[in-house]
Amino acid sequence: MMSKHPKKLWLSFESWLLDPPNVVLHPCVHLVRNVLRIFFAVGRDMTSGQLNLHAMSLVYTTILSIVPMLALIFSVLKAFNVQDALTPMLHRFLEPMGEKGVEIESSVLSFVDNMKVGVLGALGLIMLIYVVVSLIQKIERAFNAIWLAPQLRPIGERISHYLGVILIGPVLVVSAISLTASTMNLGFVQSMLAIEPFGSLFVFLTKLMPFIMIIFAFTFFYFVMPNARVSFRSALFGGVISGCSWQASSLIFTTFVVNSTRYDVIYSGFAVGIVLLIWLYMNWLILLLGSSIAFYYQHVNQITRHYKLEACSELIEKVGLDIMRYIALRYDSDSLPVKQVEIEGLNAIPVILSRTIMNKLLEHNLLLIAGEKSDMYVPAHSTDQISVAAIFKALRQDKAALLTVLKVGPSVDELIKKTNDDLYKGLEHVTLRDLIK
Repeated sequence: MMSKHPKKLWLSFESWLLDPPNVVLHPCVHLVRNVLRIFFAVGRDMTSGQLNLHAMSLVYTTILSIVPMLALIFSVLKAFNVQDALTPMLHRFLEPMGEKGVEIESSVLSFVDNMKVGVLGALGLIMLIYVVVSLIQKIERAFNAIWLAPQLRPIGERISHYLGVILIGPVLVVSAISLTASTMNLGFVQSMLAIEPFGSLFVFLTKLMPFIMIIFAFTFFYFVMPNARVSFRSALFGGVISGCSWQASSLIFTTFVVNSTRYDVIYSGFAVGIVLLIWLYMNWLILLLGSSIAFYYQHVNQITRHYKLEACSELIEKVGLDIMRYIALRYDSDSLPVKQVEIEGLNAIPVILSRTIMNKLLEHNLLLIAGEKSDMYVPAHSTDQISVAAIFKALRQDKAALLTVLKVGPSVDELIKKTNDDLYKGLEHVTLRDLIK
């Protein structure tokens, strides 16, 4: 009996956490429950292994692209003669690695100095930009997987977005740092700092500023990178959690590096590379976990008991038809696209199912993505040109093409074929416009 007791407690807690509450909860209890639900969902995603795979993939791409990326950024900053301001940021990132971090920083800066962007030639410059863009594209893919975004941004928007992050972002950051430093040297500011408590407050903020900058960097990534509408509040929540986690992991990793002399004996010259791989993996994992936290903070009602759902064909068809009907009705009435979050709230099903159904409709060119944030939908054709039979075929798609190689008895094959033919013939002349009228 005693052995069953912990299991019963866990089942009771899981029911309280994941099932809809029977009574109205106190605001404080509601807040605690939501926070626990978020971390439960993130932990469940972590154990599924997808976040680990994305983190390891990003480590590999980072190793390939870190020198070209820094070379490109340093070349841009040299045009403004502020390239030296980026070195402390690199030092800050590698600081938890101790002496090995100093060694890596020196090697990376030496490689960057040897890679002269100006003498690479047109082909070399294109290859350099390609390597850098591939890293950012892989980051977007990882974020899109977390946010269940259907696809990457359009190619034109992607190029302008990525180049803005690579070329303009570092200039703005360094300019902000330089402007802050020059402002601090003004006589008026110096006289204000001589008055208490402004002086002590400034010292406190100076010590706190690196931590704030890290939180800002995480928040910026969560807000900008996914091809989905992310609220600033959700991005900030994820940024604060991941920023605190990064600081904690830095302290833990520093202790690990200090006590890892045995790795120098085992791996010899490879020890630096091993430590760098572990540190990069921890950073990418923290970044992705923070994005997952931001997602569930924004979609807390989508945390369900069963996160791997297998919907029956009737549910998929019913929801898919209703999504098409709703989007067509709105578009025919006021010619405006429908927001993704609005569609997700249309039916009481988990967001992952509605996204899966919408992806089927997108792949068969029945819906088009619209809006500046690519988070709105419109019919791909005039509503009188979309047949209900075409919607059924899209929702019943055999993506793996298993039906073409499936061997069944002739009577079964004939029955299924006749059933489908009757259905499609009966709906062939029924259009989406008929459905909304």
